[in-house]
Amino acid sequence: MSNPRVHIVRHAESEHNITKDFTVRDPGLTPLGRQQSTKLSETFPHSNSIGLILTSPLRRTVETTLLAFPHILDKKYYPPSSGLGVEGGAELLLEPDLQERSALPCDTGSNADITEALFPGLNFRQLGVRWLEKTGTFGADDEAVKDRAERVVERLQERVRTLNGEKRDIVVLTHGVFMKFLVKDEGIDLPKAGWKSFVIEAEGQPAVLVPI
Repeated sequence: MSNPRVHIVRHAESEHNITKDFTVRDPGLTPLGRQQSTKLSETFPHSNSIGLILTSPLRRTVETTLLAFPHILDKKYYPPSSGLGVEGGAELLLEPDLQERSALPCDTGSNADITEALFPGLNFRQLGVRWLEKTGTFGADDEAVKDRAERVVERLQERVRTLNGEKRDIVVLTHGVFMKFLVKDEGIDLPKAGWKSFVIEAEGQPAVLVPI
């Protein structure tokens, strides 16, 4: 059996990518961003092997996730009347360690009452509020962001062990700058709604993501 893969996906085009107004908190996708997300659902080639999806809780990553993977995710994450999602589909986890690096408003998440109104199939209250404060373990300094990235890889390693059968791959939805820390590659610059595949290399400590 081949090693499980981790597919790192960058969110689609968001409003602040176009307006360059970084003072707007937690902006959503543009119309083009929604189109990019829908297109990803048609072009992503590993749908049959996905057992789990992790996403940053920021609005633009959650929107990308739900639009790009309705043929993979369980239907409980979508409104019943939408017809989207799959019976017994993949689990979706909100992972605050995947949020973008900076403490700017555009990279700061929304309060749970806002996000749960937008995405009623997801439980944002379970995340608490510390991840919104951008201090301590969620700070924007290099060391805090590096530690966040290492925590994510550790959790991915743990999660991979729980996946069985043919659906052993994981999709991770995150952001352009944080991604550089996550894969330990300053040069990575995926396009909006772009993706790249990795495997977890656990020979050393900490474990790292190695591109395929």
